[in-house]
Amino acid sequence: MAVSKSTGTRFYGGERESLYFNENVRAFLLFVGSLVAFLLLWELGAKAGIFAKGFPTASKTIEELWWWLTHPFFNNGPNDLGIGWNLLISLRRVAIGYTLASLIAVPLGILIGISPIAKRGFNPYIQLLKPISPLAWLPLGLYVFRDSEKTGVFIIFISSIWPTLINTAFGVANVNRDYLDVAKTLGASRLRTIFKVIIPAALPNIVSGLRISMGIAWLVIVAAEMLLGTGLGYFIWNEWNNLYIPNILVAIFIIGLVGLILDSLFAALEKFVAFGRKS
Repeated sequence: MAVSKSTGTRFYGGERESLYFNENVRAFLLFVGSLVAFLLLWELGAKAGIFAKGFPTASKTIEELWWWLTHPFFNNGPNDLGIGWNLLISLRRVAIGYTLASLIAVPLGILIGISPIAKRGFNPYIQLLKPISPLAWLPLGLYVFRDSEKTGVFIIFISSIWPTLINTAFGVANVNRDYLDVAKTLGASRLRTIFKVIIPAALPNIVSGLRISMGIAWLVIVAAEMLLGTGLGYFIWNEWNNLYIPNILVAIFIIGLVGLILDSLFAALEKFVAFGRKS
């Protein structure tokens, strides 16, 4: 038997599972119903010319989506790649830039979190560089690296470093003092305290920062690739030049789907490391 915190009502495990099941079913039905309504309004609105002239119908967009999903890896030259190749190019750039940013942001965030001197010393750089739009760095990256691939990685790096760094520093600085006092009483060295006490305690905040950084990285790469060539961003820009809107909508859907998958993976990791918290 369990007690509901919100109402104080007592209910047994079977009733709780049944309630959870019913909520999931209703949520699923709501999702399906709203999706069908959205697609129907889209189809009728496009056919009636309510939207912009020539706007594709839902059925035409779904038809194009199916074609691209069933032919993802053709290669007819650099300007005519399958959606699968473009997706892999974007993911590769994100993976490299994001990994480099994380390798710097996490250790630097730990240093800032445990050292007031480091915090005061690095804070001006963080506050100065954090608000700058990642796309503002694009011309500089192209000028310095003279290579679209390296520039893409640089843009991801500079845009995804800040959330991880800030969340890591916040988590480390707010570790329960009792944990640190116990470690000190037991004679743990500074390095051992960092790895055995501070990092595990701050891990939920670190993963939260990594999750936010991944979302920003995936958001930025699409915009940057419109000027870099290849990748999903370039695919959208190329289809715009061809004035073929259905393929643009297909790319938007795939971008959203991949973003959802990436965020879900980090959400699962975040839940896993959030020890001591009730789901």
